[in-house]
Amino acid sequence: MIRQAGFGGGCHWCTEAVFSSLKGIVSVQQGWIASTGSDMSFSEGVIVEYNDDIISFDTLIAIHLHTHSSTSQHSMRGKYRSAIYTFNVQDAESAKEAIETLQPEFESTIITKVLPYGAFTSSREELLDYYFNDPQKPFCELYINPKLKLIMERFSKLADTDKLRHLKQLDA
Repeated sequence: MIRQAGFGGGCHWCTEAVFSSLKGIVSVQQGWIASTGSDMSFSEGVIVEYNDDIISFDTLIAIHLHTHSSTSQHSMRGKYRSAIYTFNVQDAESAKEAIETLQPEFESTIITKVLPYGAFTSSREELLDYYFNDPQKPFCELYINPKLKLIMERFSKLADTDKLRHLKQLDA
């Protein structure tokens, strides 16, 4: 079944590349995402459509928490809100349980919020698929490659090896 969830944490270029590099991902929309109430301001994020017969929501959450600063309350949290945006109450409860289950894997407290989805605005066309359009950009090499290498090491069965083939070449 095709489902969707939103994720925010670090740069949306990074988050887009992380989720785009996984098996079972149908689409990743990169842009600005908002919730409701006190979190209704837009921050960088993605909307992910995924096939939950191939990759579970809990696994997506684990990958998200391990590939951004999910325990750091830094000064840029307004632009880079650490969040899982859900489209229904069941997913919100599942996300909270997943975070609680994953907490022992982290030294510090996970600060990632579980928020109801509010709105989304896509990035400009020239910024979409940022990493895979030119993975040799300095930003990509410095910030995104380490996240993708973590996926290949820790979540290797879910890594789309065709998309990540260039990383193996870099290590050679």
